[in-house]
Amino acid sequence: MGNTLVTTRQLGRTGMAVSEIGLGCWQLGGDFGPVSAATAEAVIEQAVKEGINFFDTADVYGDGISEQYLGKLVNQLMPEAVIATKYGRAAGTYPDGYSLTDLRDSVRRAQDRLQRDSLDLLQLHCVPERVLAEQHIFDWLREVQQEGLIKAFGASVETHKEAEICLEHSDLQSLQIIFNLLRQRPIEALFDKALAQQVGIIVRLPLASGMLSGKFSKDTAFAETDHRNYNKDGEAFSVGETFSGIAFDKGLEIVETLKQSVPEGMTMAQFAMRWILDHEAVTTIIPGASSASQVTQNARVSQLPVVDKAVHETLFAYYESDIEKHIRCPL
Repeated sequence: MGNTLVTTRQLGRTGMAVSEIGLGCWQLGGDFGPVSAATAEAVIEQAVKEGINFFDTADVYGDGISEQYLGKLVNQLMPEAVIATKYGRAAGTYPDGYSLTDLRDSVRRAQDRLQRDSLDLLQLHCVPERVLAEQHIFDWLREVQQEGLIKAFGASVETHKEAEICLEHSDLQSLQIIFNLLRQRPIEALFDKALAQQVGIIVRLPLASGMLSGKFSKDTAFAETDHRNYNKDGEAFSVGETFSGIAFDKGLEIVETLKQSVPEGMTMAQFAMRWILDHEAVTTIIPGASSASQVTQNARVSQLPVVDKAVHETLFAYYESDIEKHIRCPL
């Protein structure tokens, strides 16, 4: 292992201890621009060296390529690692092809790619609210769990309403949500209930598609295949998944203000992630990485000191007064 000691937290009631800094593997599927096999493997290898033991992927990331990378490497390097994948957005499934057979078939394909007999955590992947409300999909999850195909299940959601529907199920182990300095509402809308029910919170987009790295400018350009290019205004899927729903130019303005709160010794990106980890309800954050060095920088956040309470209060007040009104998707 490397020198970094990534703190672990309990994931829901699963008994799984997962690193509070995980690795989001959407990027490894090429959805942020082309990624070579060598780069993807270097990123995964570095994550293991840093003590990261939680990997989040999905069947649709690179049409299964992301899962294949994890299946090939993680089982060799850290077989005890927790790999979470997803079901619900593949062609033929989304938006109205959901069934027990479809779910089971998806799980078996994921098992093949991940080279695991039972999936650690299967998450519903931003399925429509009406599908969640019909409840059948949760019964199907229980069935494949009883069959031993999955160990636990959770849900990745877009809105607080969807989160509330999922929390009606006492055997739900995790909720994956968008939570960052540009999307602070879960603090009041969700966290107390998740804590009370011992549901783990997995935070995606901790850096708002890189916006909160503080490295973007008006001249920043993204690859044609990068969702930050083709979905910047929600052309392909929910705009909330790209820059957390904030228009690019407005995001740049907000980040310049946020930089004033960054403590000495932290980068903007590290500050943004440390701020998230300060919330007790959060189990793990899953930043992506395009290089091994980026993995190391992310992992070091686990060792950084907590952000001062007064700074937290200032940032939430700023969110309520000057950020939330610019979010262009349902909360």
